[in-house]
Amino acid sequence: VEPNATIREIRLMFHKLYPRWYPARQSIKLDPKGKSLRDEEILQHLPVGTTATLYFKDLGPQIGWTTVFLIEYTGPLFIYFLFYFRMTFVYGLDERFTSSPHPVVNLACICHSFHYIKRLIETVFVHRFSRGTMPLRKIVKNCLYYWGFAAWLAYYINHPLYTPPSYGKKQINFAVIMFLLCEAGNFSIHVALSDLRRNGSKTRKIPYPTKNPFTWLFFFVSCPNYTYEVGTWISFTIMTQCVPVGLFTLLCFIQMTIWAKDKHCTYIREFKDYPSHRMPIIPFLL
Repeated sequence: VEPNATIREIRLMFHKLYPRWYPARQSIKLDPKGKSLRDEEILQHLPVGTTATLYFKDLGPQIGWTTVFLIEYTGPLFIYFLFYFRMTFVYGLDERFTSSPHPVVNLACICHSFHYIKRLIETVFVHRFSRGTMPLRKIVKNCLYYWGFAAWLAYYINHPLYTPPSYGKKQINFAVIMFLLCEAGNFSIHVALSDLRRNGSKTRKIPYPTKNPFTWLFFFVSCPNYTYEVGTWISFTIMTQCVPVGLFTLLCFIQMTIWAKDKHCTYIREFKDYPSHRMPIIPFLL
């Protein structure tokens, strides 16, 4: 192997020798317990001498991230409709209960559908993935999470015994405005992050606010896309005043806080000039 060979080139060489293990399935490390080396890293720039021992680990069958997101987000979109249209095999009801007398139920369906349609559009036209694949085995767990919660939320929101929020239209209108603002903010952040990787570049850069006011949250947090995402589900909880939605929001917040902290630590580790006043997900707090 030439000293100026990249890890990607080494993966391709390995694949020629062992066709079973295609590049996305390979984890190449300098130490068995260390982190996987990135494709763009060059051998001679690594802490090795004139000879080097690289360790290989099989990551198992892989699936592309675009496919993963399309599967994860399409499920909740259609599952929700099964409950919204009150299929007889769901509630076992007669014709008197085939529609809800509460306008908020229709509004909740519109907002829920809008959220996942937006995610599907972003997956196809906006997102740029630094890693091309994920282990195939994980998609089952992810689908159970997204699809299962979609069914649980929809069952209670569209149930014939569902009651509207305590403060009526004021509560609903406030929640809708908050929902739309958070969705717009989330989309704006995704576009800003995508613009950092134009022309297929995989080089990491520090994200900064743009002229779009929704991106100004970058002044205070490292992962405003997660901040807006949590805000979206908080507003949906306020809109529906439904306990399962609140539990889903809480789990989302916990998971996204973990992701935000990991990304925040990565930024600090990779960039010496990273803004010290930023927090992972909640300004000035967390």
